[in-house]
Amino acid sequence: MAHDLKDVRFLTVAEVADMMRVSRMTVYRLVHAGELPAIRFGRSFRVPESAVEQLLQTATSQESGVADSA
Repeated sequence: MAHDLKDVRFLTVAEVADMMRVSRMTVYRLVHAGELPAIRFGRSFRVPESAVEQLLQTATSQESGVADSA
């Protein structure tokens, strides 16, 4: 299950914030809380694009589950 690093696309915190339509601080909170995996390069973070997609899918499925039970 090893991924080839050339196939992994890393995003900046600003790019993740744009994708998720949230502030950069919200992305930093998700990273520090362990909800969004990230790699630290010096003073900046890079987030695998697949991790963002997975987080959004999880959030979307949880929201639809709440709506279905209401």
